[in-house]
Amino acid sequence: MQRSTSLGTSGSRRRHRALAAVIASGLFFVACGGDDGGSSEEPATTEAPATSDAPSGTEAPASTDAPSGGDELPAPTGEEMVIGLVNTEGGAGGLDFPDIRRFMEAAIEYTNQHGGLGNRPVKLESCVVKGNPETSQACAQELVGKNVELILLGLDLFPDYKTYEAAGIPVIGVLPILPPDYTANALFLTGGNATSQAASAALAKDYFKATKVGIIHADNAGANSTAASLEAALDKAGIAWEAVKGGDNETDAGFQGLMRQAVEGDPDVLVSLYSDAGCIGTMRARASLGITLPVITTNICADKDVIDVVGDDATGWYFAGLAEEKDTPERAILRRTLAPVMEIPEEEVTAASLGLGGLGYVLWMSLVDYGQKMVAESVEMTGQGLFDYLKSAEGLYLFGGVTPIACGSNTSYPAVCSFVFPFATYLGDGKVGPIADLEAVTGSNLVDSNPYLP
Repeated sequence: MQRSTSLGTSGSRRRHRALAAVIASGLFFVACGGDDGGSSEEPATTEAPATSDAPSGTEAPASTDAPSGGDELPAPTGEEMVIGLVNTEGGAGGLDFPDIRRFMEAAIEYTNQHGGLGNRPVKLESCVVKGNPETSQACAQELVGKNVELILLGLDLFPDYKTYEAAGIPVIGVLPILPPDYTANALFLTGGNATSQAASAALAKDYFKATKVGIIHADNAGANSTAASLEAALDKAGIAWEAVKGGDNETDAGFQGLMRQAVEGDPDVLVSLYSDAGCIGTMRARASLGITLPVITTNICADKDVIDVVGDDATGWYFAGLAEEKDTPERAILRRTLAPVMEIPEEEVTAASLGLGGLGYVLWMSLVDYGQKMVAESVEMTGQGLFDYLKSAEGLYLFGGVTPIACGSNTSYPAVCSFVFPFATYLGDGKVGPIADLEAVTGSNLVDSNPYLP
């Protein structure tokens, strides 16, 4: 086991470049998190929130009407719009995210029958990349040659921004992954690793009033990168921290040892960056040692498979990026649209079951909502028009009407649109749900010190 410490100074940190691990760390806090269990087939061409007070220093989203789109909208009557999608599938090292494309295709099929994108039917041209610059460049050239109006990025490690910019084609993506994404001439609707970790730091400071945080995580490239983002945000917040590193796979005794070391410095809050089996190990270790300090962790640890195993040992754990599921018209459309693609009954379509494919669905349905607003405001729907609208419009939310976006609001990372993250906690009886006195948390004022970003 290794230990590193900060008492308010950033210190020196290594710059890890293991790309698959960086993707994993950046996606920990996405509300639809989990493993992508979709097929690897080749692509075809083709809730209003209740208001509550947020902790000091955060911004609670204002109430807003849910998106207006739905079954009542007629088929679009405008000119067909050709849009390109770039997504990583079949790459080495587990870089395979076909459900992002598959779910987006299903959403486009639905909206082509109900309103389209700003009253324009959409033809989707998909291109697969393999997690290397060569395939990303090839896809950029191919899609530019097809005269697309807009490029959508699923997950692409090396987007060829120069080619898109030279062709005058705007780019809108799911989430930033590597450093160039944060300052690219593009927009990413959801936050990346830096913004999610900053939200966790904000929760520690403003909700728990912490002055010192204990961190435990595996000693691998992805976890180290995630920890560096968290540590940088804690430094910015003026919170001292101590980090303890363990193995990717620890025994029960090993996890107990990590927990003991993490509390030796008398922290106010713990943060665990372990996932999957590590969630079970850390939860059991904390409970067996009688530790009562609150623990902030990822939404992966709120997975039903984890909670079913640990039960009430999850008491006192807080899960970042886990939105409350509500029965809304939007949720009903999601279930009806995606159940055939997932080949499961509609009632089994939940946020946890969506995996990373949920990113593609949320991206598209959010754009559809913005398109409807553009029509209502007599703004012409074009690829560039949509891009410009996102950069200037106020009062926009991600699909579902809960998470506010503000593209370009942080000058350090102008490509990022979302800095607000919901948090949930264990409620007992095997259930995870919203924190009663907390709506959402933003760390937008804590992200500009991240040493992994420009």
